[in-house]
Amino acid sequence: MAALDDQVREADPDRWLSSRFVADERLRADLIALYAFEAELLAIPTRVTQPLLAEMRYAWWAEQMDGVFSGEPRLGHPVLEALTDLVGRHALDRAPFDALIEAHIGRVHGEAHDLDAFYVGPMQAAAQVLAGPGHAARIIEAGRMRGLAQTGRAEEARALRPAANRALKALPAQAFPAVAHAALIRSDAPEPVKRLRLTWAVLRGRV
Repeated sequence: MAALDDQVREADPDRWLSSRFVADERLRADLIALYAFEAELLAIPTRVTQPLLAEMRYAWWAEQMDGVFSGEPRLGHPVLEALTDLVGRHALDRAPFDALIEAHIGRVHGEAHDLDAFYVGPMQAAAQVLAGPGHAARIIEAGRMRGLAQTGRAEEARALRPAANRALKALPAQAFPAVAHAALIRSDAPEPVKRLRLTWAVLRGRV
């Protein structure tokens, strides 16, 4: 699991940092497995030069979801093995995983970002891992806000912030690491961990 942790830390520092707020080592490892899966998908266009080759690799990942959701992963693949374990224990739905792969295929062919597939669905899965089912609706605006910010639509992201904050105030505290990286964090805090703590205080109405 250390290798997956290193992979996520390099590929997605924001979410890696958010995962440090999870005290339970097994749950933290579950988050890292989710994020490592996404890191694998994100890396594909950097490893091949032709859209068709990228699509073939995404098709391979789509096929592997059959094993993941039947409890029979491709043995020897640490991401697939870890993903299969957490999917079974947390009863995660397959649809967001399939949608994410399809959204990556669309990007290879120049389609616009599917914000729900790229950002909302994965964030909802992470929240379910940490706090169980029933919180998906509270995360939609935060996921879209994150997506807008990540795709250069900062003004739209800022406009969505009040609605996202209102929804996140009803989110259980244990689900915070699943959404911490989505917040538009104040820039006057001295370093990343303090900024994340300040963000959570704001969302819970403590500042």
